[in-house]
Amino acid sequence: MEEGMTEEHNDEISEELTKEEINEAEIEEPSDSAEVEPEMEVEPEAEVEAEVEAEVEVAPEADGVEITAESVVESVLFASDEPLSESRLANIVETSGKVIREHITNLNDKYKANNSSFTIEEIAGGYQMMTLGPFNPWLQKLLRVRSDSKLSPAALETLAIIAYRQPVIRADIEAIRGVGAGEMIRGLMYKGLAKIVGRAEVLGRPILYGTTKKFLEVFGLNSLKDLPKIEELKEPPAQ
Repeated sequence: MEEGMTEEHNDEISEELTKEEINEAEIEEPSDSAEVEPEMEVEPEAEVEAEVEAEVEVAPEADGVEITAESVVESVLFASDEPLSESRLANIVETSGKVIREHITNLNDKYKANNSSFTIEEIAGGYQMMTLGPFNPWLQKLLRVRSDSKLSPAALETLAIIAYRQPVIRADIEAIRGVGAGEMIRGLMYKGLAKIVGRAEVLGRPILYGTTKKFLEVFGLNSLKDLPKIEELKEPPAQ
């Protein structure tokens, strides 16, 4: 009887030792998740380079417009009034001269395909956006209009008097300037900047002069209310 109890007791002890060994093994050996770090996917070198190139070529959209290196080249050439060298364009766009040449070729291909009136020409060691030869007759008309719109200091002074004093008669203009104003007034009328707006209700009913819509357009005004205040035009006192 005692032997049976002894054997049963021994089995229980053996089972308890087995559990302790298992618990010790779990404590000493780290789990698989702690021992093995997850493998990091390494992107192929070509894909990384492609992503870097894409970051250089395409910038975030601004006002719904996608900005690319090619569109930057186009905008810079459009705004410039002189030829820009390949190296200068490359510095502005932050790219190579080879890429600049490729962009210019692509732009000219687009202009030709769209039947545009302009192209990018290589002039004096640089690039400049130019209109095509067949459009010269219309450009000459534009240049003549610009030439006609140029004003001498005397004409500008006369026009300022008309603008601020209108409707104004010739005698008042001459009184302010101290010289005859007939020729200047006729010149301003020829350029479309001044016009006859009526006659004064005084002896002799002299002609009244005022400015035109073209005057507003030339000086970038929406209305005569947008003219600078006379006080703003005075020179500051000498210090």
